[in-house]
Amino acid sequence: MAEKRMILVVDDDPGILDVVEARLASAGLATLAARSAEEALELLAERPVDLVVSDMKMPGMGGEGLLAAVRDKWPQVPVILLTAYGTIPDAVALIRSGAADYLTKPFDGKELLRRVKELLPAQAPAGRDGCAEIREVLWGGKSPAMQRFQQLLERVARTEVGVLVVGESGTGKELVARLLHRLSPRSDGPFVVVDCGSTPPSLLESELFGHVKGSFTHAIKDKKGLISEADKGTLFLDEIGNVSAEMQTRLLRFLQEGTIRRVGDTRDVKVSCRVVAATNADLREMVRRGEFREDLYYRIKVVTLVVPPLRERREDIPLLAERFLARACEEQGVEPLRLAPEALELLRSHSWPGNVRELRHAVEAGAVFATDGVVRPSDLQLEESCSAQTAGGAGAAPGSEALSLEENERETILRALKHTRWNKTAAADLLGISRRAIHYKINKYGFVEPDGE
Repeated sequence: MAEKRMILVVDDDPGILDVVEARLASAGLATLAARSAEEALELLAERPVDLVVSDMKMPGMGGEGLLAAVRDKWPQVPVILLTAYGTIPDAVALIRSGAADYLTKPFDGKELLRRVKELLPAQAPAGRDGCAEIREVLWGGKSPAMQRFQQLLERVARTEVGVLVVGESGTGKELVARLLHRLSPRSDGPFVVVDCGSTPPSLLESELFGHVKGSFTHAIKDKKGLISEADKGTLFLDEIGNVSAEMQTRLLRFLQEGTIRRVGDTRDVKVSCRVVAATNADLREMVRRGEFREDLYYRIKVVTLVVPPLRERREDIPLLAERFLARACEEQGVEPLRLAPEALELLRSHSWPGNVRELRHAVEAGAVFATDGVVRPSDLQLEESCSAQTAGGAGAAPGSEALSLEENERETILRALKHTRWNKTAAADLLGISRRAIHYKINKYGFVEPDGE
């Protein structure tokens, strides 16, 4: 049985609280009640909430202060404001600041319920939707760049339009696509990923469209294509810029007509799915050079979402790092760790060419190599060459980069051996290398296992 959506109702008038709670309960929704914004924040900190309905004028911080706090700490939670006629201009201003909607008092119970239900389908249950990682990455802080991106994503997700997700490697484009699906009217349908970058062109047609038995040498049985698998759901075409000219033509026909034809078949099959494409290539430049069809480009980019690189959201780095560290400790079964101030400063100043993915890996390495419960700069295993470039290390001596990388490798292997009490198999697994490779490295650097280890 599906868990009920939880609505937090906030009003200093007990009568209005009772009326709103009764109306929501009659529609099968669970409710929490608070008589002030301050009490509401305490409840939000204690348990997941899917939507907030709050009076605007209350003693203390009031609805405006509550909205600001929710947007800061729980930006995925929509807020509906209840306001008197005389404060409608204030409510409209707050809508521009991030409120999801407002109603004037006295309000119609059916209208309130309609507004709530309009927002809930696009909002999966907070903390229970399998999107924890997505929210950690996309909503990991207060940077204006991510706040704007979040607001646009939520608006786009509720529609059926095609979306092109653009961003550098490691920014989380697939996570964006998954969240678009989770928050969409198609969230009950499948989410199908097609990696256009790693699938050989000779196989991509069969993978996407399917084939019938005997249509080519190894077609020993009928195969359903990934586009058909995505029917009633979302099709995510990753690295769309790598698709061949012939495949671009077939994709365009599918997007125009909503039908596909399997390889070797004579019949068209209707498929209804939302298409989200992603790339780190400049498709407009590819169109200019004749490498990508212009009509396909405009078909897939009804809306374009540009994922900000991590260097443009540096305000988010401390919170992201803390979240990744907590998760790494949990996954690795170690006691909670903290980041040393110098480590945080290194994270803030790093250039992050690998974006959020690189940050997560650095923090995971820190959890492995930390001692005394503290993650220090050297534990993060950030590439020295990247840091030097960030600092403008043009005066480095020739060969110094190679020397630093070798020293970094030596230190990494030694730390892994110490961490695993010189269990070479475990150390190799920890480093992601073979046992043969770690034996070679041990001999190369002349490591000798200490007595008693």
